[in-house]
Amino acid sequence: MSLNVSALSDFNNEIAGELLLKTVYAGSTMEYITIQEGVKYLEPINLFEVDLYMQNGTCVSSASGSAQFTQRNIQVCPRTSFDALCLKDLDTKYLGISSLEPGSYNTTWKLAEGYSTLLVNQFQKANDQFLWQQVSGSTSTFGGTCAVDGLNVLISGSTSGVVVPSSVTGSAFSSANALTVMDTMIENLSSDVADRDDLTFFMSVSNFRKYVAGIRAANNFFFDPASVENRGNLVQMNYPYQNIKVVGTVGLQGSDRVVLGPAKQIVAGTDLMSDFSEFQLWYDINSDTLRHRISTKLGVNIAFPEYWVSNDRA
Repeated sequence: MSLNVSALSDFNNEIAGELLLKTVYAGSTMEYITIQEGVKYLEPINLFEVDLYMQNGTCVSSASGSAQFTQRNIQVCPRTSFDALCLKDLDTKYLGISSLEPGSYNTTWKLAEGYSTLLVNQFQKANDQFLWQQVSGSTSTFGGTCAVDGLNVLISGSTSGVVVPSSVTGSAFSSANALTVMDTMIENLSSDVADRDDLTFFMSVSNFRKYVAGIRAANNFFFDPASVENRGNLVQMNYPYQNIKVVGTVGLQGSDRVVLGPAKQIVAGTDLMSDFSEFQLWYDINSDTLRHRISTKLGVNIAFPEYWVSNDRA
C-alpha cells in the first residue's frame, strides 16, 4: 500500500531559519566635525581673523594691522522619510503567524525593533552620503533636489583657497601610490594649522583599504594592524604623523576623492541634533498600517578653505 500525497505541498518550515537584517555600513562623519544646531533654513558661520602687522621702531604711534569679521552661510535641506506598511499582507504567510499578535488589529509587530534598526542604519548612511556627495539642484537617493553642495564640491578646486596639488590629480588612488599622494597633500597643507590635533584625511572605505595595503606592502616599521579601528560606522587609524588621522567613511562611497584638513572646521547645520537618532513609529488605525516618519534638516560648509587640500578627483 502506498501513500498518496500529491494534494499536499512540500513542507517548508518558514520560521526555522534566523531572520537576518540587511544592515549597511552607516558612516558617521559627524563624529569628527562641528555641529551648529537651531538652523531652520539659512544661518552664517561667523568667522574672525586678525592680520598682525609688525612695525620698526620704539615709539610707534601709527595704528596698523586689521581685525576682520566674515561669514560663510549654511543652508539646510529638509529631509523626510515616510512609509506605511500594511501588516495584513502577512496574514497569508507563516511569517505573519509568527510575528503578529492574535486579532485583526495589528497594533503590535514582533519585528518592529529590527525594522527600527534598519531605518536608523539606512538613515545614517544617507546622511553621510548627503554631507559629502550632494550637488546643488541634483536629484539623488540620499539628498533629493536641494540647493546646497556637499563637501566634495566645497573642498575642491572650485572653491577659492582650497589647495589642489597638480601631482595628485592625474592618477586614481591606489595601494601603489597612496603614501606618495598623502605625503604630497601633507606637504601642501598650510603650516598655520600644522599643530592642530584634528587634522584628518577623509576618503572612502575602499581607498582606506588601499592605504592600509600600501603601508603593508612598503613594510613600514610604524604600521601596527591593531591601530586600525573598526568603529562600527567608520574605520580610522593614525597617519605616521602624531596629529593626523585617516578616516574611511561611506559618505565617499564610489568616489576617489581624498581631502585633508582640520575636521572641526567643517560645520554641519541642523535644526536639532536628536533628530538624527529619534523618529516616529506608530500604528494608524485609520489606514490600518504601521507607519514611520523621519524628519530632519541638514547642510554643511567649511570655515577656512585655505586650510584644506584635495586630490580633486571625482
